[in-house]
Amino acid sequence: MSKLIFVTGASGFLASHVIYQLLQDGYRVRATARGKKVAALKELYSAHPALEIVEVPDIAHSQFAEALADVDAVIHTATPLPARVDPETMLHTAIEGSLNVLRQAEKAGVRKFVVTSSTAAINGDPTVVGVSFRTHHWNPAKKEEINADTDPVEAYSAAKALSERAVWDWAAAHPHVDVTTINPTYIYGPAAPLTLRLAPGDFVGLSTNLFIYNLITPPGQHLPGAGSIDVRDAARAHIGALGNDATAAPGARKRAILASPHGLVERYLFELYRKERPAVAGRMIAGEGVVPVFDRYDLDFAEIESFTGMKKSDYHTMEQTFLDALDSLLVIEKDWKEQGFVVKDVPLMQA
Repeated sequence: MSKLIFVTGASGFLASHVIYQLLQDGYRVRATARGKKVAALKELYSAHPALEIVEVPDIAHSQFAEALADVDAVIHTATPLPARVDPETMLHTAIEGSLNVLRQAEKAGVRKFVVTSSTAAINGDPTVVGVSFRTHHWNPAKKEEINADTDPVEAYSAAKALSERAVWDWAAAHPHVDVTTINPTYIYGPAAPLTLRLAPGDFVGLSTNLFIYNLITPPGQHLPGAGSIDVRDAARAHIGALGNDATAAPGARKRAILASPHGLVERYLFELYRKERPAVAGRMIAGEGVVPVFDRYDLDFAEIESFTGMKKSDYHTMEQTFLDALDSLLVIEKDWKEQGFVVKDVPLMQA
């Protein structure tokens, strides 16, 4: 019988791709959701008997031991978004959510864990020179510095850093388990082939693709920087980590820092859209984004491959990522308009 993978946050942008690829690869999947999304996801995946949706109302506090029965590995993607909760709640949920999943799964006999973190957990360390990110780099965020008045983006970065530190502290106390964290930068790309229909005006549901949507909805905003990763590649890295038994160097941790090896300069992206998708040419926002001092991160791709099985040549090109993302956004926009929704006052993405 194929392995059973437990995935948290089934309705998420990344998790939807993780689940789809797991099913395509022949895995069985048990995924968590809450509220009305439970029934919606069961209907969405009704033709896929290898997938089971289970309700977990509160990832940080709920008990779900029964849902972990016979599970071979856990992929923990669930994390609160800055736009949905206050900074203190986000920090608490990120830390306690990760630990709750790890503790209950380990007690149920699970020994393989893949946890979604972020480059936000890495950037910020004063020892980082330029954009050369390595597994020993850390955002120096401190829990006591986060309060109700903290900037949402700063709070999100702190939550990713502190929750990942909590994961590694727990892993150090449980040396019999295998943990890999996946640390992606800004994730872009199309919605998964199987994904929940977004309610009209649910801009937060666009996830980081909201940055792209703002490029074609004036006044809009420019991209936050050069770093990007295709959502399909991020999902593939999570799944690759499941079957990879490589060990980190002594004293190191298996942290796969994910950013596309292909450059990203917004000016070129504008040219790409005008050439390949002329229908949106007249919708592009005015001005030019800040020209980045770099167009790609300096990463140890050999190390990333050792943790995930992904070769540097496996990543989607920038053109594939951003054209597919735009096409997906236009499909969503068309659906909203057909339901009578007038697209206006598009919120800016916090970065």
